[in-house]
Amino acid sequence: MSRHVAIVTDSTAYLPAPTMERHGITSVPLTVVLGDRALEEGTEISTRSLAQALQKRRPVTTSRPGPEVFAETYRKVAEAGATGIVSLHLSAELSGTHDAAVVAARQAPVPVRVVDTGMIAMALGFCALAAAQTAEAGGTVDDAVTAAEKRAAGTSAYFYVDTLDYLRRGGRIGAAQALLGSALAVKPLLQLADGRIEPLEKVRTASKAIARLEEIAAERAGGAEVDIAVHHLAAPERASALAERLRERIPGLADLHVSEVGAVIGAHTGPGLLGVVVSAR
Repeated sequence: MSRHVAIVTDSTAYLPAPTMERHGITSVPLTVVLGDRALEEGTEISTRSLAQALQKRRPVTTSRPGPEVFAETYRKVAEAGATGIVSLHLSAELSGTHDAAVVAARQAPVPVRVVDTGMIAMALGFCALAAAQTAEAGGTVDDAVTAAEKRAAGTSAYFYVDTLDYLRRGGRIGAAQALLGSALAVKPLLQLADGRIEPLEKVRTASKAIARLEEIAAERAGGAEVDIAVHHLAAPERASALAERLRERIPGLADLHVSEVGAVIGAHTGPGLLGVVVSAR
């Protein structure tokens, strides 16, 4: 049984499964409540099923894991040989997941550091990956936390949605409420700032909004070595085209990930989402 620092995250990190396995990262699933059915993200509900439910305007909500789920995860990870755990989660401004992890950490059989990354999607995934790589190199719990926090500080997330209606329904738009009055007349660009979803710009058409999203990502990357993730929901052609344009115009691009978001983020953004995460190495 190997002795090591283990990394735990949650299902909204959207790291590719092979990457999770290669680096020994454990994921705790959030839940999507579809009508009267509670379904675990990643295993019990597909993004296609979610998109269909949203388009039919069926009631969809999301729920954090309970502390008992984290407690069981920490127990299993410790039994597998972990001497310490770094538990990295989506922004506490957007979910109670971090708080549930904190409650469970108090009773864990090994020391657990729970970190509110202030991130979501691959912005969170890149933080978890940085922590895992540090742990693999022999780093301590503190070293892994520092690596994750450094990665978070150099990571930005921007996204386009066809409508703010889903974010409004889920209560996730914060200051973006200012855009609601003209939501039908504009295509909003949003950003993740201080762990919250905030308005960035208003653009008149979808094509112009996506072009501007590309420009913003390229400007943020500059000449640094960066990893990029392009996320979408029910918009694979848009996402692939945007990713290829970013590949061509960002000279310091290291890794490029293109993936559909899971049901939890999708429930709050709706079909048509395009997101770009820029993360400095």
